[in-house]
Amino acid sequence: MTSTDLPVRDASGPAPHAPHVPHTGRVTAVRRRAPGPRPRTHLTLGDGRTTRVLALAALAVMALVWLLPMAWALLTAFKSEQDASDPLHWLLPAHGFTLQGFSTVWERGDLPLWMLNSLLISAAVTMITVLVSAMAGYAFSRTLFAGRRWLFAVTVAAVLVPPQILIVPWFQQMLSLRLLDTYAAVILPQTVAPVMVFILKKHFDSLPHELEEAARIDGAGHWRIFWSVLLPLSRPMLAAVSIFVFIGAWNNFLWPFISTSDPALMTLPVGITSVKDAYGIQYAQSMASAVLAALPLVVVFMFFQRHIVKSVATTGLGGQ
Repeated sequence: MTSTDLPVRDASGPAPHAPHVPHTGRVTAVRRRAPGPRPRTHLTLGDGRTTRVLALAALAVMALVWLLPMAWALLTAFKSEQDASDPLHWLLPAHGFTLQGFSTVWERGDLPLWMLNSLLISAAVTMITVLVSAMAGYAFSRTLFAGRRWLFAVTVAAVLVPPQILIVPWFQQMLSLRLLDTYAAVILPQTVAPVMVFILKKHFDSLPHELEEAARIDGAGHWRIFWSVLLPLSRPMLAAVSIFVFIGAWNNFLWPFISTSDPALMTLPVGITSVKDAYGIQYAQSMASAVLAALPLVVVFMFFQRHIVKSVATTGLGGQ
């Protein structure tokens, strides 16, 4: 076929059909255009400078609103009782800053013992809760058994039950087991965390099933897969769950207050409420107690905050 045999398209009419070319068995390389870079997405309102400035200003205002109560509590804790109740010197105290509130709380209470009790109880609650929740999440995610969907539905429904409703059944159960005024009475009821089971179940769902299949080919069972394959991939998520459980157990006041009457078993939130003055509310002492109670949590969060960020960043990426 020569160049004169090719049809010529008339500009005023439709394009004619191309002639049939017999198949010669040759593979013709098709040159494809490489896809361009994906457009970048931003978390702000847009790509313009004005929108970014507005978004950052809104975030700064929200951060300031969130930090104001903490700043006010810290400022009041370093005042004397006279200056703490003086509205004219709410920023700079007339008599200067002092550690009187901290020293009074320290002298009237047994803070080292309360902190040790809170540390032991919070650590035990965290370890038991994370272990039980991880095993339950693995069972719901990777195993098949009768009634699995109904049991998971009950677990999700239990998230909606406020813990305050369970105070009376917990107390009756601990009373029947003769565990009141013991560490077990404070620890065991706090280890029930349906929301953590739900979170870990969804996390295990996101992990690739090929790893589990490869482990089964090597002869691994459920416990081996759970302990040696899935848990190492879930360290960021387990760390984030542990931090949230630890903070909740550390700040829990109602159940430790009800389940114990022995001063030697008091936790820090329960103990600092017993430090009261006969002259009414003492603002400086109250804020000093709150600062002392929150200080260990701030230290824990500063050391482990990267695990929380990593767990959120890797969500949906198969735990990579």
